[in-house]
Amino acid sequence: MAIEIPDAALEEIFSRASGPGGQNVNKVETAVQIRLDLGRAGLPERVLARLIALAGRRVTNEGVLVIDASRHRSQDRNRAEARAKLDELIARAAAPPPPPRRPTRPTKASKERRLEGKAKRAGVKRLRRDRPGTD
Repeated sequence: MAIEIPDAALEEIFSRASGPGGQNVNKVETAVQIRLDLGRAGLPERVLARLIALAGRRVTNEGVLVIDASRHRSQDRNRAEARAKLDELIARAAAPPPPPRRPTRPTKASKERRLEGKAKRAGVKRLRRDRPGTD
């Protein structure tokens, strides 16, 4: 299912990144923060609910999804990383959830094998404990 986000729902904010980078850090705004207004994103209800659950604390009380990227020294690479994070999060939310696990019971043969293994191990330990001829 292809999901398109309207440009009106997205906002990119650039700021100075922290960390290494020398003089570049002090003068270039390389860190990127993408803000997606979930109310204007036009996502189906099920996808929106899963997206909010997956995003966790990245969704504000106002219903805005915030994604930060500041690992790279260039603004373009950080912007691409932030978009990739957003795309991956939306793709995970759009994928149908896995079917619930149905509990199964062990077969009779597997129970018997387990008990035979336990008895064999107990016999080995018993032989180690009861040394013949030591009184």
